Amino acid sequence: MSGLSVRLLGPLEVWRDGRRENLGGVKQRALLAHLALHVNAGVSLDQLVEALWPVSRPRSVVQNVRTYVWQLRQLLDEQLRTHGTGYVLELSALELDTLKFDELVAEARRRPDAALELLRQAESLWRGRPLEDLPDHDAWTPAIARLDEARLSATEQRLALQVTLGESAEAIPELRALLTEHPYRESVCGQLVIALHQDNRRAEALQVYADMRTRLADELGLEPGPALRAAQLAVLRDEPASAPIRQLPPSVSDFCGRATETGALVAALRRGSVSAPVAGVTGPPGVGKSTLAIRVAHQIGDHFPDGQLYVELGGTSDHPREASEVLTELLHALGVTGAGLPAQVTARAALYRSKLAGRRFLVVLDDAASVSQVVPLLPADAGCAVLVTSRRRLAELPGALQVELPPFAPAEAAELLAGIAGEDRVSAQPDEAAAIASACGHLPLAIRVAGARLAGRGGWSMQVLRERLVDESTRLRELSSGELAVRASFDLSVRQLPEREFQAFVRLASLGPHDFPGWVVESLLDEPGTEHVVDGLVDAHLLESCGADGIGQPRYRLHDLLRCHALEHSLPDGRAALERTLRAWLWLAVTAARRLPVTFGTTICSADPVRAPEHLLAEPVAWFEAERRTLCGAVDIAAAAGLDDVAWQLAAACVPFFDLHSHYEDWARTHARALQSVRAAGNMAGEAALVRGISQVHIYRNEFTDAEQGLLAAQELYRSVGDERGQGIAVAGIGVVYRLRAEYERSMEFYVEALRLLESAGDLHSVAHVRASIGGVHGSLGRPDEAREWLTGARQLAADLGDAHREALVLVRLSALYRSTGEHDEELRSARRAVTILMDLTDERCTAFAQVELAEALISNGHPQEAHDLVQQALETYRRTGNREGEPAALRTLARAAGSLDQLLLPGFQPR
Repeated sequence: MSGLSVRLLGPLEVWRDGRRENLGGVKQRALLAHLALHVNAGVSLDQLVEALWPVSRPRSVVQNVRTYVWQLRQLLDEQLRTHGTGYVLELSALELDTLKFDELVAEARRRPDAALELLRQAESLWRGRPLEDLPDHDAWTPAIARLDEARLSATEQRLALQVTLGESAEAIPELRALLTEHPYRESVCGQLVIALHQDNRRAEALQVYADMRTRLADELGLEPGPALRAAQLAVLRDEPASAPIRQLPPSVSDFCGRATETGALVAALRRGSVSAPVAGVTGPPGVGKSTLAIRVAHQIGDHFPDGQLYVELGGTSDHPREASEVLTELLHALGVTGAGLPAQVTARAALYRSKLAGRRFLVVLDDAASVSQVVPLLPADAGCAVLVTSRRRLAELPGALQVELPPFAPAEAAELLAGIAGEDRVSAQPDEAAAIASACGHLPLAIRVAGARLAGRGGWSMQVLRERLVDESTRLRELSSGELAVRASFDLSVRQLPEREFQAFVRLASLGPHDFPGWVVESLLDEPGTEHVVDGLVDAHLLESCGADGIGQPRYRLHDLLRCHALEHSLPDGRAALERTLRAWLWLAVTAARRLPVTFGTTICSADPVRAPEHLLAEPVAWFEAERRTLCGAVDIAAAAGLDDVAWQLAAACVPFFDLHSHYEDWARTHARALQSVRAAGNMAGEAALVRGISQVHIYRNEFTDAEQGLLAAQELYRSVGDERGQGIAVAGIGVVYRLRAEYERSMEFYVEALRLLESAGDLHSVAHVRASIGGVHGSLGRPDEAREWLTGARQLAADLGDAHREALVLVRLSALYRSTGEHDEELRSARRAVTILMDLTDERCTAFAQVELAEALISNGHPQEAHDLVQQALETYRRTGNREGEPAALRTLARAAGSLDQLLLPGFQPR
């Protein structure tokens, strides 16, 4: 649109082709102001509503906003566009005075020869207080405060240039007025002292200094800083005074945390060295690298009395700045202009080092793109120091201390939130505050945005914001306030990624919040040798390294907010990449499960071989332990994606490991989640397996009614799909329920029926199990001969099958039989053998079961103390894992051991 001019630096105005436009009523003008303060960034409908109606809202609030937008579009045409569920006002520096102001100030820094005129042009854009004709809005406070600070800084720079160029007389009245308006601003006072001195008004200069010193001491308890003291000393000595170069941006007033990192940086930058010490601050977007660097630079400013140089390197922009351009800016700041500036970058670097020789300067290089960009900017003199920030690792930076910033600790996050939103609000609802900080991933930028939103909405409770941050799909939209936006910060890093790294970043988000091994990137991208892709994401701090797991493979995770950001992108074949990766996990889980002891009733389906790191399965239990949380998450992901076969088969493949280590919560949760998926898909075979598996957990928890109902349902489902083995497994489970209820005759009926079905299906491992169960029931019914026959036959079958786990469980039952027949040597021998086998197999639950039996054998053989200690171990396992099935028997054995030790009369002994 030609001739458009939107003006915020004073009353709100829109001019087009030399004519001032009518902007309508207050609400419509406020909407335009809000969009202009967030220029070129999306503003959601919710944010506009909150800004315009912070307390009470009309019923037609959405229609009102849309009406205002429609009317503004008559003026702004294509500059006001729909953006998602909100709007974006797209303007250039030629069309918006705030952008033009920032552009002129930045240009003045790069061109010292024209800086005075550029700064005057920038100040001329100001017509009063920003948006002074509109009511104050809390949502505008941060943006307007930034504009006010930028104006003050520009005015200071312009007046300092006037003094340097000999225009002291013209600058003095403005400096006096500025000092009256900002009575504690030492930089203004220092410039006034210098200007008065240069104008041969020494007495007035010293009086200005004395007044400032008194004001600082009486009202703030402070002494003047080194720059102001240097100005006074120059007056006293009647020496030419020039203010040190102070280019640092202001430090945030609510800085908190980072004590360890601050201490390390201060020590590194102040240490003695043969060359200029260098420190780098790296970390993911939004973690507070620049905030920390500027804070540290201000803290150690006294150590560098000649000044502090500050340059933005544009490392996260589309075109990072060239070293030659940055050297030009630095040399201009050091007084080198015009023909004195060498043409070659190497000559400029040499002159730059020469200018800093023998002087004490701190150089802050913010947002570096690479080490090659930084190296030409390093001074050689030991009196100087360099502080660099970057989103990428700078491992090759010579001799540098590297500080990698992680997200805040919970206490630091709470402190920052309280500092912005208000201590009273946070302390009144600490749980809500902690939930907000957690939703922000403890990332300082996100917490700062959340705090600003709360600070600008006094009517909100903490719960309102916490509820808005629950939904991951809208979380980044909510984390935007004024000029602060988490999404925009992330965009700067993500858009710099090479194509394959970008694809990996986006696809990794589909794997959920758990950590993952590096090999999954090969599966997601469907190509081998992707280590460099992973390394690139780690170096860009978009992927966090979590160290190595128990089997030595490196693990990684995406920060929660980065994952939300990645999920906003879409790529072709995303579902295919996800399914490919989930099936790789399934194949590994099935392969690992087949190397574990056979778990009765588990259905381990065949999985098609895929490209996956099978060498990791050398120790299958260790692999399952390393992947347990990720596998549980993979079941959720598969179920949510509608991959019902993958979901239930993966849940079932984990059962042998869950059974070995008594992970009943994981077992029940993965089965319940997969069950929703298979039922939605009408997958009756998967439903039968999952219902049977959940019933087994009910048995372990002594929830016999729920177990029986589930097993009956599983039996019917198996019958519907014609699965004879499944029917036998379900019927055998019902037999277990009746056995545990001590209804042995009824139990025997189910076991016999189960044996018939399993023999017909040819499942010999399960046949061995049921034969042992029948033998156990015969023993409980007082039929030792029948029990011995069934049990010895079951043990022989298990041995023939090479099923050591099943053989050990039969040995436990034989031990009980031998005790009933008085064969105590055989009782002890069988029980010891069973415990040894099960401990070698790392089966927690069955080991505890066998330990109780061994304790009984030890009592029978006159070793009650050993028995007492052993059953205590078993009880601890049962209680830790929530296995209530075995606890009553263990307590009875403990009482018998105690009785044998004659401990029942001892105070403090109380079987539980």
